[in-house]
Amino acid sequence: MKKFFILIILILNTFNVVFAKDYEFKAEDLFYLDQMNSHNQDFALYFKSREKSVLARGETANYINDYPKDLYIYDYKSKKSSPLISYEWFPAQARYYLEEYDFPVFPDDFAYYLLKDNQTLIMISAVKSLKANFKFDINKKKLELYPSNGKFDFIISSFAKNCGHSNLEDNYKCSLHKPLISSNLIN
Repeated sequence: MKKFFILIILILNTFNVVFAKDYEFKAEDLFYLDQMNSHNQDFALYFKSREKSVLARGETANYINDYPKDLYIYDYKSKKSSPLISYEWFPAQARYYLEEYDFPVFPDDFAYYLLKDNQTLIMISAVKSLKANFKFDINKKKLELYPSNGKFDFIISSFAKNCGHSNLEDNYKCSLHKPLISSNLIN
């Protein structure tokens, strides 16, 4: 009996090694890197590097953020692109909400979740010492502090999980929503 269990464990370990070698996780499996389409395919959000570097005061020393990225929106119908969240206004607006945080905040310091309404972005901080998240209305271009009680309308990890019935005729199904992040966060 003991030999039988050892044999089963060896077989299962062999399968795990084979399956682990067949599939390697890439960052693209968990995140949209630098570009994502809206749910209705009307527009795309993407990060674009700035032309000038930014000298910023860091937590331990001053540093130069060579080319921070701004978040842009591209409208497929009008074929026009415009800045959505840029370094020109975002740090000052974020500072209004971040009274205890004395360092600059860049648009590419966040993971962006686009909600199903295609007009609301939930911005989750990727900076460990920055304990604030934001909600951004794309149409009104309005930034708000998202409640810090940790109760989001969806599950946050590396992706958001949305489960349920979309209408009475549909079956129960789950969909995963990957966040948009800047490639600067990975590098």
